[in-house]
Amino acid sequence: MEPQEIREGYLVKKGTVLNSWKAVWVVLSEDGVEFYKKKTDRSPKGMIPLKGAKLISPCQDFGKRTLVFKLTTEKKQDHFFQASHVEEREFWVKDIKRAITCLEGGRKFARKSTRRSIRLPDTINLTELYTLMKDQDDGVKELKLEQENRVFNHCFTGATVIEWLISQGKARNRPEAVMLATGLLNEGFLQPAGDMSKEGAECGEQSAFLDNTNALYYFADSGFFCEGYSSDEDVLVKEEFRGNIIKQGCLLKQGHRRKNWKVRKFILRDDPAYMHYYDPSKGDDPLGSIHLRGSVVTAVEYVPDAKKYDIDGNLFEIITSDETHYFLQAATAEERKEWIKAVQAVSKSGK
Repeated sequence: MEPQEIREGYLVKKGTVLNSWKAVWVVLSEDGVEFYKKKTDRSPKGMIPLKGAKLISPCQDFGKRTLVFKLTTEKKQDHFFQASHVEEREFWVKDIKRAITCLEGGRKFARKSTRRSIRLPDTINLTELYTLMKDQDDGVKELKLEQENRVFNHCFTGATVIEWLISQGKARNRPEAVMLATGLLNEGFLQPAGDMSKEGAECGEQSAFLDNTNALYYFADSGFFCEGYSSDEDVLVKEEFRGNIIKQGCLLKQGHRRKNWKVRKFILRDDPAYMHYYDPSKGDDPLGSIHLRGSVVTAVEYVPDAKKYDIDGNLFEIITSDETHYFLQAATAEERKEWIKAVQAVSKSGK
């Protein structure tokens, strides 16, 4: 009987020989993790057995590379994976841990409720707390703050987080709130923005959250960016990133010149309506952007030259107001539907 497939999707994986990071298609089953060069490949590049394996998340072995988790096999082989956003990492980590636990106990895989932090009491769920903190009306407000000739956009102070946790009844006092905030920081939900908060995050084995009005932080999947005093042209470019993140994740994108298809991480923002795309294995600088105001997005069943690259199904097209065509492929029909709906909403409402 074939093992049950639990989850599949794109992740970035660190190579075991060349140490380079590349986007791969990953399939989690009850007893292992398989990874493929392409989604359409019939044979995996490798398989990681889960029996006796250990998982560490977040893995902070790579400095600026965030949202990484480490899977160590029973034979002490390390495998490093990087997700494109916090929720994606949480889904993968929760299911892999559950699969490992089921193997150890000889039980069939079955999903439990949202993962609970091992650093905090069982009553605390950091994923739910993070969602509450990001609530547009009652959460922690993202601000534009100035510090040492730099402007930090979409961020907040450490003291603000502590006061919010207490005011919402999540902590009884400031030391308890600091413990909660440190858990959020260590799990990668919060990120340090300024020099003071970064020093706190890098001291010792565990990151320390600072209850300070000068310590700046931001949500891991927010529209955060930092700018110095710069030219008007720089400000115009930065304007693209000011919108709230509506949706993000990996899609296959057709190149405009060579017509080949590559995995790209997409971030959809509103007001202004932009969709930026990135090489998921590299840094935070986008490869390009799609201005969505007035664009048209539709599901398509055929794209020229697609089948030459084994690209078939779940395709959609974005046509911008200046008639530039972008062809994309989602992993599933449901994912395609979600992306089309989100892009359509932003293209109508965003400027």
